[in-house]
Amino acid sequence: MAARINKKRSFLFVSKVLGKHIPVNPYTPLLSGAALALLLYREMNGEAAYDSMMDRLLDQAVQGMIHPEYAEAAYHDLLEARLVLPERVLFIGFAETATALGHSMYNMFAAGASYIHTTREDIPQLASVVSFEEEHSHAVDHLCYALNAELLSGEEPIVLVDDEITTGNTAINTIRDIQSKFPRKEYVVASLLDWRSDSNIQAYRNLEQELGIRIRALSLLQGTIEVTGTPQLNLVESGSHTSAATEAPVIITYVQDGLERLNVTSADSLGEINASPYLRQSGRFGVESQDNRQLDQGIAQVASQLRALREGATALVLGVGEFMYLPMRIAAEMGEGVKYQSSTRSPIHPDRRPDYGVHSAAAYPSAGDPGISNYIYNVDPGRYDDIFVLLERDVPRRRIEPMTDILKRLAGNKVHLVILAPDTEEGGLAG
Repeated sequence: MAARINKKRSFLFVSKVLGKHIPVNPYTPLLSGAALALLLYREMNGEAAYDSMMDRLLDQAVQGMIHPEYAEAAYHDLLEARLVLPERVLFIGFAETATALGHSMYNMFAAGASYIHTTREDIPQLASVVSFEEEHSHAVDHLCYALNAELLSGEEPIVLVDDEITTGNTAINTIRDIQSKFPRKEYVVASLLDWRSDSNIQAYRNLEQELGIRIRALSLLQGTIEVTGTPQLNLVESGSHTSAATEAPVIITYVQDGLERLNVTSADSLGEINASPYLRQSGRFGVESQDNRQLDQGIAQVASQLRALREGATALVLGVGEFMYLPMRIAAEMGEGVKYQSSTRSPIHPDRRPDYGVHSAAAYPSAGDPGISNYIYNVDPGRYDDIFVLLERDVPRRRIEPMTDILKRLAGNKVHLVILAPDTEEGGLAG
């Protein structure tokens, strides 16, 4: 655990399998979503359909999460199982932490699935089909931009995916909003951790009675918690980020991925517009099973190019905020010695105690919105030869420099700022 700098919630579970606050083997967070997919498969097909092969796959997934040396083989075995649910299912991942978790859970199913993640990006040209608040968060507004109007309008079950459930209020708020616009009979709430109290669990039952629906909860670990003490409200940066004697060069590379783009703009809290297009298949705008092959091809194409840029034995691949799943998948295909994690907007107090989850922290204004602080945790100088930062879309150079100024004091060799692009581009990151 770690102290969260938030008046609404003073603690944070620092996951070793999520790929957010701690660098991990990239197959580990992919397996965490896969394990949830297996639990859903058992829940929807019944125990009779959950044979010895499925028991073996779940055991492999768990062993792969615990022992990273088995993670890659376990992940590919699960993909090769080609699981299909008995009916169509829509998966919704919660921004920002569970965007990759939801995508990796959805991706385990070979057909009949669709996925979208919520976002806090303001895209003026699009209307959010559902909106809700995450009450304990420092960033409460969740938006959902579904390009396909049919994505939420059916009667299929919706699976809400989050990294942890503490009170269950976020899921309740989401279900209320969806049910008021796109009513259906069944919801599933899937999470790595479920810490709901008896009264929180009863709140689900009460909502079922009120709305005439069924809510099922799935998790890898369930229990109860009690936290006491005074919240830590001031971020104290670790001094390790300024101790490097030399600074690594920053190399800017535009990498062709062959994927589709969506020509819409974003607006930040300062009123500035970014006209750079978004990735169509990131998950923010909705994807379906038939999109997976093209996405797999794009990921392999990028990973091949980045593998060729590696010069050292160790590398760190960084996703940025909500943009987690594609960098995670790309990192998994970049060879040995690669770890993955993402920057985050969650402010956490660092401490060097061995039993504490966040040992170092660096804060900087977000490239997407300088009015929002982002953080990089648990990366010490010289730990990785090469650091690759993957951006979904172009941003002005002046906006990314606060992040790269930190990273060039952490990388042992080079910092690669990688901008995904539909075609080879030159002269970006201007301004």
